[in-house]
Order: sequence, then C-alpha cells, then structure tokens
Amino acid sequence: MNLKLVIFDMDGVLVDACDWHKDAFNEALEEICGYTISNEDHYNIFNGLPTKVKLKKLTEMGIVSSEQHELINNLKQEKTINIIKQKAQRDMSKIELITWLKEENVEVACFTNSIRETATLMLEKAGVYEMLDCFITNQDVKNSKPHPEGYLKVLKLFNCSAEDAIIVEDSPKGIKAAEASGCKVMKVKNATYVNTNNIKEFINESFNPNGR
Repeated sequence: MNLKLVIFDMDGVLVDACDWHKDAFNEALEEICGYTISNEDHYNIFNGLPTKVKLKKLTEMGIVSSEQHELINNLKQEKTINIIKQKAQRDMSKIELITWLKEENVEVACFTNSIRETATLMLEKAGVYEMLDCFITNQDVKNSKPHPEGYLKVLKLFNCSAEDAIIVEDSPKGIKAAEASGCKVMKVKNATYVNTNNIKEFINESFNPNGR
C-alpha cells in the first residue's frame, strides 16, 4: 500500500454535526433578524461554508446587514458550543479507524471549515482530537472550501504527494476542494459511512484496482 496520508473533513465525516451548525446558525438568525434558512437553501447554498461566508451571502441577498455580522457570528458560536456539550459523544468507530490507520503507518489529518474553538471541542468529545497528526481550520487559511488551500497546506506539511493521499469528504463544497487538490477523494453521505471497513474497501479500490 502506497497510502501515506488520510485527510478527513470534520462535520459529516469525523463528527455527525452538520445539523448542529445549521440549527445554531438558524437560532442566532431568528433571534437577531427574524429569519430562518430553509433546509433546501441550507443544503443547496450554505452547507459546508464558514459562518462568516454564510453571513456575507445573506447580506448580498438583502437579509442581514453587515452591522449584524459580529453579533450573529458570536451568538451562533455560543449556541454551537452549547449543542456540542449536550449532544457530542465518544465515537468508537472513528477511534478504531484512526487506530488502524496509524498501525498501517498512515498519517492522519483533519481540515475543517469550522473555527478552531468549536471544532476542537467536537473532536475532543468524539475522542479523536489527540490522535490527529495535524489539524487545520478555516482560521489557518486565507481561502476556505471550496478552495483547496487547506488540503494543499496539509500535503505540504507532510511533504506528501497528492497521489499518496486520500481525502474523505461529504459536502459538495468540500468535495470540490478535495478534488481540486489532486488527491483521491472518498465521498461519503454522512459520518456513519466513515468506518474501518469502508476505508479499507476504498483504499483497496484506489491503490490495488486489480487486486494486487
């Protein structure tokens, strides 16, 4: 196996938290400006974007004023932390997966469009934060997903070529960023699909297509 590095997205991949962000953001929007993003708009327009980018889009749509950005952002982060503390749990399937990758001498990283504070808390609650060899957030890059900057940064940190790495992603914007990096991309529907058996199958198909 030539695989040297696996880079995971976080929301919907290592942690099943996409709805947590959606709910926290909508609660903050409702409190500040009386607006709620529909599920359709969330998945078609906003899913996978950093909060600040979401707010910018809502301003362009004439829904949120630029003066409200900081207030909504701070309230959203506060609500996200509360949700994490209530709902996040230790995930043995992810612990087992990362343990297996490390036994195979594969480096493990995470790049998320979330901010460091909430992302760290989620990964700690899941029991995988200390297992990661590298952790990059949207605060560590100039361009968030769908730009590939974060994934390219991780490759550079490990001096790893794209052909020797796998990225695991779920959202369209994350998948676009992953594909632009040149890495092999494992596309998953949600965090439930991210387990040792499915990763092994994807690795076998990607690195040993003829069963050799």
